[in-house]
Amino acid sequence: MTRRYSLFAAALVAALALIPTAWADNKAAAIDEMEGYLEFVDYGGGVIFAEQIPKDEWAKMMVIDARDPGQFAKGHIPGAVNMDWRQVLSKRSTIPKNKSVLIYCNSGSLSAQAGFALRVAGWDNVKILQGGMEEWKAKGGFDAASKAVGAAKH
Repeated sequence: MTRRYSLFAAALVAALALIPTAWADNKAAAIDEMEGYLEFVDYGGGVIFAEQIPKDEWAKMMVIDARDPGQFAKGHIPGAVNMDWRQVLSKRSTIPKNKSVLIYCNSGSLSAQAGFALRVAGWDNVKILQGGMEEWKAKGGFDAASKAVGAAKH
């Protein structure tokens, strides 16, 4: 029994000794991926303003509300699905790559982090709603694009 315990302990120590190396390798790989993304990302990093989205385009997109469930329950963009910003990578299999995806939060800061993570992970179809839900509401919601065009005519 002592020999078995000694072998187990030795194997455990050896495995634990490899963790920092594996972590460093993974961290370096993640940094390389982010660096590559930043070298080629379009200006704005996938950010879009509410007034850039015509009303008829909203139904064609997957809209993700990246706020917590409590905030989502108090109000959200109609048709949006709730996916906490911290969970987008773990739930990425539910996010399509073959159609536009829009992600938002209250102001745009948390959804920007989630959107960045998704874009680095290969979802280049993801756009982040600049200013989040607050700006979307202030600009007229689904009618933001037509209101912006109407305001430009004056």
